[in-house]
Amino acid sequence: MTQHTTPDERRPANRGPKAAAGNRAALVAAAREIYAVHGLDAPLSGIARRAGVGQGVLYRHFPDRDAIASAVLEENVRQVEQAADDEGATFAGVLGVVTWHLAQSAAFIGLLHADGANGRFRAHALAGDLSERFERSLRGCLPDGHRLGAADAPDDLMLAVAMVSGAVTGPTPEERERRALAAWRLLGITVGPVAPFKG
Repeated sequence: MTQHTTPDERRPANRGPKAAAGNRAALVAAAREIYAVHGLDAPLSGIARRAGVGQGVLYRHFPDRDAIASAVLEENVRQVEQAADDEGATFAGVLGVVTWHLAQSAAFIGLLHADGANGRFRAHALAGDLSERFERSLRGCLPDGHRLGAADAPDDLMLAVAMVSGAVTGPTPEERERRALAAWRLLGITVGPVAPFKG
């Protein structure tokens, strides 16, 4: 009996060692997409298929589930840092990048709620460091006198982010983005264009 594969299950061509950087980037992008739908418990085989590589390639770059989850979280935070460090960065603009990641990546939402993480993945052990970097980036572009930067309420910034991320639910990135923007609006906070950072 011949087994037919669907386009998503096609066996990828071996592109050789020169494709390593591209393969790694494709795996991180695929993991973000898969995690957005299935969370951190998603099968690694699905990530490899989505990236267009074999499972052996995935394991060469990421030896276990923790390593790929950590890479996705690191990439999310790195993009927020780059957006905040960009010349002419605004708080609203950086929130647009944050909102994109909230809508696209269930793993990122888990990071922002690290206190409730069950510790199942080593990636959660990195959450404290990544969360601090994330908060530092946001604080760095808060305008002087912004109510989320008030000295007498130092937790308000991250509390607002947690409230918005808690509202980010829905079956599609578009629905999650819509809910995130509605939550920011209810908090009276302006958000710039929702998009990944492209420096």
